[in-house]
Amino acid sequence: MHSNTANRRFRLLLSYSILLFVIILIIYPLLWAVGASFNPGNSLMSMKVIPDNASLIHYKQLFKNEISMEYITWYKNSIKISLWTMILSLCFVSVTAYVFSRFRFRGRKNGLMLFLLLQMIPQFSALIAIFVLARMLNLINSHFLLILIYVGGQIPMNTYLMKGYFDTIPRDLDESAKMDGASPMRIFWKILLPLARPMLAVVAMNGFTGPLGDFALSSVLLRSSEYYTLPIGLYQLITDKMGASYTTFAAGAILISIPISLVFLLLQKNFVTGLTAGGTKG
Repeated sequence: MHSNTANRRFRLLLSYSILLFVIILIIYPLLWAVGASFNPGNSLMSMKVIPDNASLIHYKQLFKNEISMEYITWYKNSIKISLWTMILSLCFVSVTAYVFSRFRFRGRKNGLMLFLLLQMIPQFSALIAIFVLARMLNLINSHFLLILIYVGGQIPMNTYLMKGYFDTIPRDLDESAKMDGASPMRIFWKILLPLARPMLAVVAMNGFTGPLGDFALSSVLLRSSEYYTLPIGLYQLITDKMGASYTTFAAGAILISIPISLVFLLLQKNFVTGLTAGGTKG
């Protein structure tokens, strides 16, 4: 009995130690970024996590000096691309997942296998092909093409997630609706989508945050400053030969978290519902 108690306590201690280690790995870089954004000066050498003379000068520089208009433009571009990616991802993913979950057709298994294989191929491996395609179509500096590529990258993984959730919804609901004369589209719109709101929230969050953190793909397609997204624009701040500003970069990076936090707060209720629903359905 004593041995079992000791083993349980050891496993509990080990679990908490691993969780604490992971939390430190996540929070420590964030603390440095926040501290850097409030440190006066541009150098990393004198930077502290908790600055002695905290200042908002770098946040003011983003909106009141020569880079203010560029930063605001980059911010608007990022929000626009993220919102359209989120909306289109929700549309395409939900319809595709519904088809794979509720219908049986030739090529269904091969299609699912193709989606699984596409998830294993990193998107940046196709950068050269994407650049050549953009040049051929004369779509360099095109946000439209960038959004389409982001949406295409969202479909395979999120379709698997959404299909798995649709599979947990009883088919009896579909059959009852069909007996009442409902069409497949009406069943999808009126029955399945309301029940799948938790997973829709996950897909929406993935679609919104993905473009905000992407640098490799957007830097290949966007070559002019007025078309830059935030990751590309902020990168210019630390590669400027005339004076790299790491602290201003940190301030600009911190502001990216504002729209992500707002979207998370709007979808938080559905995230919690999804966790509880997944526990009862499992």
